[in-house]
Amino acid sequence: MRRLIASTFVSLDGVMQAPGGPEEDPTGGFAFGGWTFPFWDEVMGRDMRGFDGKDRELLLGRKTYEIFEAYWPYQPAEEAIAQTLNAAKKHVASRTLTEVGWNNSSLLRGEVAAAVAALKAEAGQDLQIIGSGNLIQTLQAASLIDEYNVWTFPVVLGRGKRLFEPSARPAGLRLVASNASTTGVVMSTYVPAGDVAVGTFEQIAPSEKEQARRARMARHDW
Repeated sequence: MRRLIASTFVSLDGVMQAPGGPEEDPTGGFAFGGWTFPFWDEVMGRDMRGFDGKDRELLLGRKTYEIFEAYWPYQPAEEAIAQTLNAAKKHVASRTLTEVGWNNSSLLRGEVAAAVAALKAEAGQDLQIIGSGNLIQTLQAASLIDEYNVWTFPVVLGRGKRLFEPSARPAGLRLVASNASTTGVVMSTYVPAGDVAVGTFEQIAPSEKEQARRARMARHDW
């Protein structure tokens, strides 16, 4: 079975909305579009795997598909990421689109979680979600995501669409890789790690027998 990897940029408070530009997604009056721009450096440029679609098929929500379709086909032919994204096979999840015109794109049919589960069962390259917050929410709830590639930027946005909304299914994650840019962006990779583990730091009152033992020891402690 092939893996499903979700890649996204988030602020320190978990917002993933409109990282690329002011007009990308102003839904809800979001006023900070393009918030990732000041932090880009050479380290991040060298570590773009997971965001460039290389050797993977893309899985995109409608909004991300429309943003990408309006941008990447019109970039210079020598642009490496544009070449990769334009050539990659793309699966688009949408309740409203009836056709997709970007090269090598097709619409998923039926209920999205079932359609993605069927895709994962097919032979082929791993599947890559880029952005697509609503789609991530749905597939996380269905336990279909095998890896999270999350770049956390040192900025607090306060409002906006989040990687994990309050309705997210509780789940444990395990960090398997991490790197940091010169500008403070932490590039992390997580995999699912079962249910949320809990414990306690509360001191448990000793039993009467244990209290008596401690009292005897205290009397002889010189």
